[in-house]
Amino acid sequence: MNYALHLMIFMSIYGIVAASLNIVSGYCGLLTMAQASYFAVGCYTYALATTKSGMDFIPASLLGMVIAGLMSLAISVPAWRLRGDSFVLISLAVQQMLFSLFQNWTSPNSEPGTWSNLTNGTFGLTNIPKPSFFGMQLTDIESTAALAFGALIVCMLLSRVLLRSPWSRVLQSMRDDELVTRGMGKNVRLAKIQAIAISCAMAAFGGALYASYVNYVDPTIASLDESMAVLCMVLVGGTGNFRGPIVGAIVLLAIPELLRFCAMPDTIASNLRLLIYGLILILMMHFRPQGLAGSYRIS
Repeated sequence: MNYALHLMIFMSIYGIVAASLNIVSGYCGLLTMAQASYFAVGCYTYALATTKSGMDFIPASLLGMVIAGLMSLAISVPAWRLRGDSFVLISLAVQQMLFSLFQNWTSPNSEPGTWSNLTNGTFGLTNIPKPSFFGMQLTDIESTAALAFGALIVCMLLSRVLLRSPWSRVLQSMRDDELVTRGMGKNVRLAKIQAIAISCAMAAFGGALYASYVNYVDPTIASLDESMAVLCMVLVGGTGNFRGPIVGAIVLLAIPELLRFCAMPDTIASNLRLLIYGLILILMMHFRPQGLAGSYRIS
């Protein structure tokens, strides 16, 4: 039972992060490789806010979302003029910059969480508190699973409302032909800033959920591999609607769990997992490029 709840928690968290990337990639048509770094912003902000300031889950998560939303300007401002390969390179630069920040903001002579040793480098931050609401802490896995699944439902409902609004039609028009959208008098720059800020803030909220469940964060959560994994979830599930990223998260998270039941060494299983991921992507791009539940193909 605990194993099933553990899977539910991780699928809910990565479903939120994949859905956040879908807002930018599926509706704006901007392929970003920096989503894991904003996920890590939420993780580290929650860890520091709860351990150093004693914040509850809601204010610590909101703080992470605000910081990630402000830091999203590092991507959204270049997006005013850059698209395609140029925008991907900018997002890669932001990804590497934040990853290096998490990995190197450390000092061996200072306590973790202080300004001189904010992230504790490769050792990460430990003893992160479980989620608490008004002084009541969720200590069992059942309540944590209910929180994660409820958060996924709320995020999906908010995404559904946003992505069925006139604002979403502006994003899709901008994705299909930005010049025509400008010619119609729409503020394309503002739409990009709003979409990327919402996307990064949602990813940070997923990071807060992750940190509260795992109780430990380190720079590997902001690595390029994590960004690639989230992107694969979106591509496999499909872009252009709110269902695709959830389907992709479930499929790609289920693969390593199924390999656990095979009698093989962990080193072989990990390499086989990557092989299966690559094979799935090749097959999807060939036979169903819009994804399992998507309606738009990233060009």
